[in-house]
Amino acid sequence: MGEQGDGALGVVAGLVRSAFLVNAVYAESAREHGLTAQQGQLLCVLMARPYGMSELGGVLGLAKSSVTGLVDRCERINLVWRGPSAEDSRAVRVYLTVRGERLAATFYAETCRRIERLSAGLGDADRRLLADLLGRIVLDNQVPAVFLELDDEATRGRAR
Repeated sequence: MGEQGDGALGVVAGLVRSAFLVNAVYAESAREHGLTAQQGQLLCVLMARPYGMSELGGVLGLAKSSVTGLVDRCERINLVWRGPSAEDSRAVRVYLTVRGERLAATFYAETCRRIERLSAGLGDADRRLLADLLGRIVLDNQVPAVFLELDDEATRGRAR
């Protein structure tokens, strides 16, 4: 199971092993920026917009207590702050601080470069095909947007 007789991977093994590979690259990049992988994920999610606590739990796949602990830790090191929601005065939203915005942009750009290099051995047509197939899997499974979409500028090292 996993590797086929010709050395190629099946779909399940390929997806699982590529997830491990991406997670390892993501975690290494986070460590080098003084973050845990979850803190890096939180910063990347918040780059798009502020989120409510329950929204963050859904996007990150974390229980309420885990989200609270993660936000608390990030707040203590001045990466995020909690503030009122413009839509609902009873609700709290999580925002990036100026320091958090800078670190998120740096972490995001470096992580994009590292992940981009994983497919360096593929030609342009294969890269487009891979992006199309992965995009279909992600959309079909309604995966939340936990990482901004790359464009040509981001792949050269600049976050959107």
